[in-house]
Amino acid sequence: MFFKKFYLLFGLIFSSASAQYITTDETQTAVELIENVLINSGCANVSNVSVSGGNFTSGEKSWGYFNAAGTSFPFEEGIILSTGKIINAQGPNGYISDDGGGMGWNGDNDLNEALGLNNTFNATILEFDFIPIGNQISFDYIFSSEQYLTNPSPNQCSFTDGFVFLLKEVSSSSYQNLAVIPNTTIPVKVNTVRGTGTICPAANATYFDAFNGIEHPTNFNGQTKVLTAKADVIPGQTYHIKLVIADEGNYRYDSAIFLKGSSFSTGIDLGEDRTFANQNPVCTTESITLNATTTGVLNYQWFFNDNPILGETNSTLTLNPPYNVNQNGTYSVELTFSPTCISTSEIDLDFATALTVDQTSYTFCDNDAVQDGITTITLSDIIPTLFLNLPANLQVNFYSSPTSTVALSNSFLLTTPFQQTIYAKISNSSCYNPIAVTLNINTFNAIINDETAAICNNISTTLTADSGFQSYTWNTGETTSSIQVTDAGVYTVLIENANGCTKTKTFTVTNSEIATIENIVITGFDVNTSAEIVVSGNGIYEFSIDGVNYQSSPVFTNLTGLVYTAFVKNDCGIVQKDFYLVQIPKFFTPNGDGINDIWYIKGIRPMTPNANSMVSIFNRYGKLLIQFPAFANGWDGTYNGQQMFADDYWYVIELGDGRTAKGHFSLLR
Repeated sequence: MFFKKFYLLFGLIFSSASAQYITTDETQTAVELIENVLINSGCANVSNVSVSGGNFTSGEKSWGYFNAAGTSFPFEEGIILSTGKIINAQGPNGYISDDGGGMGWNGDNDLNEALGLNNTFNATILEFDFIPIGNQISFDYIFSSEQYLTNPSPNQCSFTDGFVFLLKEVSSSSYQNLAVIPNTTIPVKVNTVRGTGTICPAANATYFDAFNGIEHPTNFNGQTKVLTAKADVIPGQTYHIKLVIADEGNYRYDSAIFLKGSSFSTGIDLGEDRTFANQNPVCTTESITLNATTTGVLNYQWFFNDNPILGETNSTLTLNPPYNVNQNGTYSVELTFSPTCISTSEIDLDFATALTVDQTSYTFCDNDAVQDGITTITLSDIIPTLFLNLPANLQVNFYSSPTSTVALSNSFLLTTPFQQTIYAKISNSSCYNPIAVTLNINTFNAIINDETAAICNNISTTLTADSGFQSYTWNTGETTSSIQVTDAGVYTVLIENANGCTKTKTFTVTNSEIATIENIVITGFDVNTSAEIVVSGNGIYEFSIDGVNYQSSPVFTNLTGLVYTAFVKNDCGIVQKDFYLVQIPKFFTPNGDGINDIWYIKGIRPMTPNANSMVSIFNRYGKLLIQFPAFANGWDGTYNGQQMFADDYWYVIELGDGRTAKGHFSLLR
């Protein structure tokens, strides 16, 4: 019983795991793969089928059949051609497949010539002759490779395996390579189709599918999206096709081609896809006729998005305007050559519907610091109101002139002040004429300065914006020019002028109180005298010493007077305090004429700190001659009742405010 349960559990696990990955089969012959898998149609007229690949001692092959086995792989079934063992193409993507080393497995000269290579190895080749019934052949494929590394070394960016789908008339010696990037002649390889996110540069990323994690249906590091190989042919003519894939440089890092089953078609060329993606949709006034006329056809049936179009059983299908977006899609025709030979051809069509222009003139405000009528406009903001019925698949760009081919930046800085005309164009269709769009610029020239304000002693204050404007919007929600506020903080008002342009004014409001003058610090004497008003209190204060002219600095310099009054104000009020300076004479003339006979300190006032100042006078030899209070009468130029000689004398003054003054003066006779 235990062994039976274990076997059952193991079988369930294996079945679940295997359903996640593709399967491969090496039992089918080359003829079976071509006729029953790739073509799978009674229209096939195939001959001379051959295949060659790796001669593995284990008997495994580099070519065969694959099945998606219920995975997310895009093809349900088909043919796989590899540069290694196809059994190693089965997921998960858990190791690097690099088979074929040291076994004399050569490359292919035709591939080398088509891709300009000379060092290929491990070529797998499938080729056959066929006779087309229509004028075009096509088939779908995916290129997968271990060389799609997410973090390769730099030299890996140019190293790539190669593959070709070579087609020629049997009688010709010149091949055409069908394995190219759509609408180009560039061969599909790792370095020509690659996505972003690696050390290597992206290339034609539109056609790249993904870099694969471990849990991928295949054991390859990445692959292209589904691509279609196609070529024009002559019905009834015999052609030879050669499908080749090979390693380049060495056998390492295998690659593979997956050919979709039943995708090889010899249908009718209905013309180039007319789509917005190709920038060639069918224009609004254009009639288009799809022509599938071919010799030997018994019946025609036209389809739209795989649904039969009732009554459309002729060899041609004509579509006439007016068109609408519901007509965009895939148009196909089914050609019945015999009960067992039915061929299908298709074409993708997008129809450019007529556009209704709504608005072509726009007004903006100059949002720069300099109101010169030149500003930056976000052009994408215009598009929603430019048309009434713009389909989502139409792309609008703007140009400086009707003939310009260089689109303007979405953030467009005007080159003409106040008014400029630009042109809107549908960039992915040539069906529409340019539309002139006028950009008008208004300005806000008034100067708006920010302000500070104070709430004094918790009493509300009024904030008043500049007058004479259209509207006011405060961050409080109020819309008047003035508001009352009771709390400190930052208040803004959006001011709109008559042109609809706005500026923002900011009020910074603080809690405040009237100042207290704590001290007035005097520095220096005479012409170098300065005074600093020291205050306390909560507020932003202005200072003055004349009550008229105020400044933000509390320091005043080059004071020459003797009596000053300090004023300190803010929104809460003004306080003031007198202060006094002293002046020390540079000379005196004690000659008894009553003019300048006494040397004394000017500016000493009673009831002030300096009233208690003490003066000491010395001769040039340092002898103390006299000492007296500065508030006394001063010195008359005598010592012990004798007149002193005309000379320089020195003083030391100990001021009552804590300062000490030292210097000299002249006694003149």
